[in-house]
Amino acid sequence: MTASDVTGAPPENPGTRAGKTSNGKTPAGKNRRLHPAWIVAAVAFLALVGAAGFRAAPGVLMVPLQEEFGWSTTVLSLAVSINLVLFGLTAPFAAALMERFGIRKVTSLALCLIGLGSALTVFVNQSWQILLTWGLLIGLGTGSMALVFAATIANTWFAKSRGLVIGILTAGSAAGQLVFLPFIAALAQNPGWRGASLLIAAGALAVVPLVLRWLRNSPADVGVLPYGAEKPDGGKPGDEEPDAKEADVGTNATTQSRPAAVVASPGSGDSPNAAIRALQVLKRAAKVRTFWALAAGFAICGATTNGLIGTHFIPSAHDHGMPETTAAGLLAVVGIFDIVGTIASGWLTDRFNPKVLLAVYYQFRGIGLLVLPLLLGSSVEPSMIIFVVVYGLDWVATVPPTAAICRSVFGADGSVVFGWVFAAHQLGAAVAALLAGFIRDATGHYNYAWLGAAAMCTVAAVISATIRKDAVKKEPVPVA
Repeated sequence: MTASDVTGAPPENPGTRAGKTSNGKTPAGKNRRLHPAWIVAAVAFLALVGAAGFRAAPGVLMVPLQEEFGWSTTVLSLAVSINLVLFGLTAPFAAALMERFGIRKVTSLALCLIGLGSALTVFVNQSWQILLTWGLLIGLGTGSMALVFAATIANTWFAKSRGLVIGILTAGSAAGQLVFLPFIAALAQNPGWRGASLLIAAGALAVVPLVLRWLRNSPADVGVLPYGAEKPDGGKPGDEEPDAKEADVGTNATTQSRPAAVVASPGSGDSPNAAIRALQVLKRAAKVRTFWALAAGFAICGATTNGLIGTHFIPSAHDHGMPETTAAGLLAVVGIFDIVGTIASGWLTDRFNPKVLLAVYYQFRGIGLLVLPLLLGSSVEPSMIIFVVVYGLDWVATVPPTAAICRSVFGADGSVVFGWVFAAHQLGAAVAALLAGFIRDATGHYNYAWLGAAAMCTVAAVISATIRKDAVKKEPVPVA
């Protein structure tokens, strides 16, 4: 007896399989199994959480290292700056490496580098050694797991809801700080900063088995189309419709709507040399004004997040008499609201003009930095809580609209272009981290750093608001 005899349902038509009709659509009322893209996104989220552990560490560990070894703020800021520079410059090459060798291999190697660099930190006793561990090893590892990883996953596996997916994955970095920061701060107090370093190493390495088991390189690996992509014959898998509204940045629809996985299959070995491809993409992108506008804005974004708040907020709060664990708790709250803000930004990016969103985000951040010197003190006042909430919502909310513009303007090159834009983000962060450390050593406080960053945010808001909508029409970019 067949299932149709029991249920009374008509037998399946020839050509219909997996619960779909002959035209490729799922009948109303049928249950649809989870698309593999969401499993990949979940594992990618966990990988970003594991890789983000070190992002919270310098601000917490800076004071204990100074107390034990007597190193200046400038020296430790230099180690962070090297990390941030490599974090940024590795990103575009990592995107090309993912296309060449596959997302899974590159991600696993990156997590191992982070774990190794953090574990070796416990043996340092000279300042040059912290430059090697914090700077070189962890910089290369985190650079390969930079936010370009989120863009690559979204562009490869999703044709629908890319902005939302990038927002969720970007929030993984914030979740990493949320998960690790309170523990790092507690361990830095007792038993000490070495225990905190080992926690970071364990967090990165714990994700590697999940990546090897579940993180697939492309939809073709499991015999599906990207989530929401149209079938070649015009049918659609289930109810996965393409985006109804793409980002309004004045690009042509043909380039916008091409799923990245159709253009290239990561790990297929068909891509050119990763370094050559990354440099070729940079050469093409450099001819487009929009690229430079995004890079300038993102450099300021990096300076005002990773460079200043991420690195120097806890030491600055310590200068005002606030306990390090309390300041670390405030940054953890930033992480909580960053998750909310970034996911919301991804949702908004799918619906509104991304350049307008960028301008609003940067201006609100500038206002927060302008008043920060007035809020710091030995205790947490309600005004500081308001700052933490607002700054958290705005922390990396800039990523989804920036990635959307890169994808819209540069098509199949979008992930690699975003890697270069992210490189500018980290270069800005590196300069700000080092400069703020110098300002602290020279003046005894961070006030000039906060005020200068506020002014830069206004510049970024103006640059973002004036991104040209006809950049592609006037300066077309060939798609590889």
